[in-house]
Amino acid sequence: MSDTVKVVESLVERLGHPPDAKLVIVSADRIGTTHSSTAAGYQALREGAATTGTIVMPGVWARHAAELYRGEDLGVHLTLNSELDCFRWGPITNAPSLLDGDGGFPRTLQDLWDHADLDEVRRECRAQLERAVLWGFDVTHLTTHMAALQQRPEFFDVLMDLAVSFDLPVRLEGPEAEANAGFPFRSLAQSEGIVFPDHFRLVRGDARDHVFEQLAGLAPGVTELSLCPALDEPEIHAIDPSASGRVDDLALALSREMADLIERSGAVTVGYRALRSAQRRARHRT
Repeated sequence: MSDTVKVVESLVERLGHPPDAKLVIVSADRIGTTHSSTAAGYQALREGAATTGTIVMPGVWARHAAELYRGEDLGVHLTLNSELDCFRWGPITNAPSLLDGDGGFPRTLQDLWDHADLDEVRRECRAQLERAVLWGFDVTHLTTHMAALQQRPEFFDVLMDLAVSFDLPVRLEGPEAEANAGFPFRSLAQSEGIVFPDHFRLVRGDARDHVFEQLAGLAPGVTELSLCPALDEPEIHAIDPSASGRVDDLALALSREMADLIERSGAVTVGYRALRSAQRRARHRT
């Protein structure tokens, strides 16, 4: 009896494309944190190159973002940190271990990891996702603010539990971040049937050069490019040292230049809703 070899489909094949296809996700992140980010995120999705976005549910503008929602491809940006000095957000549950002395989430990852109670982390993250569903968002995927749930095994378990429970794909960084974390988070997600882009590297502020570089040398597979757009308003300049870069992220998303670069790269644009469908088809077959 001859042995049979099981052929594992690549993600692009599962999405209905040939194995050498180049697919690009362009994300508009941090909707719900400020008016500038919320308005710019929706503008990038409706008028620009963005194919997905992320909503920060503890953000003070999250309820307004729900009012403006028209079915866009949005994921929940699970948030346990509040890094800005003069603009804070905090937990939506009773979670004392997730508060710093200033009344918001911890500013740094190390502070979070050193002091957070994991039961409170689980409860808070689930509440953020459930609130998004309750407020009418068709949640397409999960991401994690400052990679807080990606870089520690016990926190990654929380992310995986939610991804499996709600059957949602996740954004994960690449092999270099995995090596720095010291555990195989990509393999662990794959073993649970959770889908994630083939290529992603986080860049914050002044992302233009990075985006151009990635599009110029695009590899086969699904590549996610993350922008953090904001309107050029006094609000964002008053609170965020990277405001100028974020304003440029919006200009980039709306530019003809970026549209031309994507076209010249031979890439097909896609959102997370397609990844969610592929994941759910495979998991339901299993």
